[in-house]
Amino acid sequence: MSDMENIEIRPFETIEDFQACVEFQGDTWGGHFTERVPVAILKVSQRLDGIAAGAYSHTGQLLGFVFGMTGVQKGEVVHWSDMLAVRPELRNSGLGVKLKAYQRTTLLDRGINKMHWTFDPLESKNAYVNLIKLGATSQEYIRDIYGQTDSPLHSGIGTDRLVATWIMDSDRTLNRMQGKLTGSPQDLDDKPPSVFEVQTNANLVRPMQPNLDLTEPSLLVPIPTSIQRLKKESLELAIKWRIAVRNALTFYINNGYEVRELVRRSEYSEYLLVDSRN
Repeated sequence: MSDMENIEIRPFETIEDFQACVEFQGDTWGGHFTERVPVAILKVSQRLDGIAAGAYSHTGQLLGFVFGMTGVQKGEVVHWSDMLAVRPELRNSGLGVKLKAYQRTTLLDRGINKMHWTFDPLESKNAYVNLIKLGATSQEYIRDIYGQTDSPLHSGIGTDRLVATWIMDSDRTLNRMQGKLTGSPQDLDDKPPSVFEVQTNANLVRPMQPNLDLTEPSLLVPIPTSIQRLKKESLELAIKWRIAVRNALTFYINNGYEVRELVRRSEYSEYLLVDSRN
């Protein structure tokens, strides 16, 4: 495992750099993954204030990469982070956050302060990094945004995604990246109501029917601790989680709620939704 201090993050420069990134995508999402970003797009993105950069060990080994495009959305210049991946042995090392920090610093230096990306709402680890560590929020849920891909990471439960919004120069972002979890409700004294209850049986957690009549200013939406493990144990149950979370998040986001935090419990996690209209 590489020392984080000795890792260099820099833009891809040579054809070999770009080709190594394409191979890395196959290693991450499966050798038959057909949606790899090719060399030509990686190169062109850099000319348009996009980012295609790798994290390298002191020996020059590619340990991870980040790729995103910059464009105009409703008259505002924003960055869309399309891919981020690190080697399996480094997935809990903080390298992903380090790549995001590089992306943020580079974009802020260019005068760009808003970034979007998507993440699977059932992936608890990703949600925790995005909402708690980075300070992103989400006001949009998209059903099957990528259709049915041929990556084993996506198989069986579709490609529903939350769209993250990251205001990179906000106090929330700065505090979270400095480890100041201001407003993070890891120990909620006044626990908001849950949109649906969770039943535990034989070490499996099962979602109940969502309640779509709640009007409290804050709500909780449960998700599994590990959807990938649950898929292996019971694909049928994983699909039930997809449907329950989809119905809950779609309804409440469409009615003005914002996904703001992730609360980690012993048997499952919970999104904290806040009514953004008040």
